Amino acid sequence: MKKQPPITYSQVGDNYDTKDPIKKLALKAARETSKHLKKAGFEAVEDSRGESAFVWSFGDYYLASVVEGLGTKNLIADEMGKIVDPKRSRRSYYDVIGHDTVASIINDLVTVGAKPLVVHAYWAIEDNSWLQDERRMTDLIGGFKDACDLAEAAWGGGETATLKGVIEPDTVDLGGSAIGIISKKDHLITDQKLEANDRILFIKSNGVNANGISLVRAVARRLLGGFGAKMKNGKTFGEAVLTKTNIYAGLVQDLLNGGVDIHYISNITGHGLRKIMRARGEFTYVVEKLFDPQDVFLFIQKEAGLSDYEMYQTFNMGQDYAIFLPEKDAKKAKDVIKKSGFDSIDAGYIEKGERKVIIKPKNLLFKSETLDLR
Repeated sequence: MKKQPPITYSQVGDNYDTKDPIKKLALKAARETSKHLKKAGFEAVEDSRGESAFVWSFGDYYLASVVEGLGTKNLIADEMGKIVDPKRSRRSYYDVIGHDTVASIINDLVTVGAKPLVVHAYWAIEDNSWLQDERRMTDLIGGFKDACDLAEAAWGGGETATLKGVIEPDTVDLGGSAIGIISKKDHLITDQKLEANDRILFIKSNGVNANGISLVRAVARRLLGGFGAKMKNGKTFGEAVLTKTNIYAGLVQDLLNGGVDIHYISNITGHGLRKIMRARGEFTYVVEKLFDPQDVFLFIQKEAGLSDYEMYQTFNMGQDYAIFLPEKDAKKAKDVIKKSGFDSIDAGYIEKGERKVIIKPKNLLFKSETLDLR
């Protein structure tokens, strides 16, 4: 069989070289609107501008907000819903989709130390026929609700937009927003707390989550059987991708309330492990240990023909959250993380120097020019 050329994420999905400059332009415009908060008696926390969540001062508290989208993971659920599993009745997989929509929102919100309060949903469809699949709707709503319960957040409502001519037939665009509270002001997490010699803890991911999915779908199109293709571990490719994302709302609060001095959190989503250097300070991030990537990542890498460099700048590769903290708090944090039901490793450290990520186990280097968010 003729070897197929590699597929990269920039070819089939997100081209960050195009998108990131627009983000920076929007951030500049957004910063100029902070005056309106002042008029109302509030104060923007400008250090949070460009972080995963925006924070403003509200008396003795901080409030935080975020908006996030799921991406195209629901299209995999649609494909998997067509595959008959003889061991069980057909399912929609939209319980996973509802869950992951909330996880995408919440895991960004809590990086600043916020406890989630309210989550809002956004569902855009081509026409109302999408709503008529009772199984799919029941699973979607159930998944969304269960994830809100896991995050201990109220579902406040949302918007179901009918966008004929914008949304493709029989598909949905999913996203939402959330508001959270930082009730103890010293629990606010911004990059201003980062210091040289801070340790980097990684929390183990459940798999692909909701990033790099356009590349995942391109890989499936190459496979005989598509998402029904079997991996070495016996799972289908689609089942492996449709694994629920961890939700870290409770964990972050457990760490803060347990006296762990968190200096920064980076949610490793788009940009892969380049995201470790999201903070603005001039630091070098040295990674000495990694979780082994789950089988699904190795399958994607083989079928897409990608280098480690491409994989680690696109996916989390088994590392979900990067938590930065003083060395004296590392063991305490690991104990709290384990008690909360997650796995972590003391992965490395930061030092003063050129802004870059060095991943020693893979001999990879990501320079600051490859992550220019603000």
